[in-house]
Amino acid sequence: MKFQVSIEKQSDGTYIAYNTNVDGLSLIGVGNTVNEAKADFFNSMKEVAETYDEGEKIPQCLKADPVFKFDLASLFEYYSVLNVSAFAKFVGINDSLMRQYKRGNTYISESQLKKIEDGIHTIGKEFASLRLV
Repeated sequence: MKFQVSIEKQSDGTYIAYNTNVDGLSLIGVGNTVNEAKADFFNSMKEVAETYDEGEKIPQCLKADPVFKFDLASLFEYYSVLNVSAFAKFVGINDSLMRQYKRGNTYISESQLKKIEDGIHTIGKEFASLRLV
């Protein structure tokens, strides 16, 4: 079992990473950047695993690579190579609205989130299949 970990930008501008799918085991990581929050989360995994006595079975999720989910602010901070305005145009969302989504200034509907996620997956598939000459 893998940790599903959400990464979100907090109101103070810092980032938090926390697991969402393992009952009885809650870990967090925080930092000024997404990378710092992820590193702190990995450190929390390591520290919790070290608390188990020899012979005790360490939960498998502490040995596996987490699966990260991002809010939009965290996504664009972590993947800074993505230009918010260009990406908005690519997925067919007004660039001003996309910047508001990124800042967390406005509500994002499920259909808009799906449109954004589908756009990310499309780009990923295209990058994965392209070859340079």
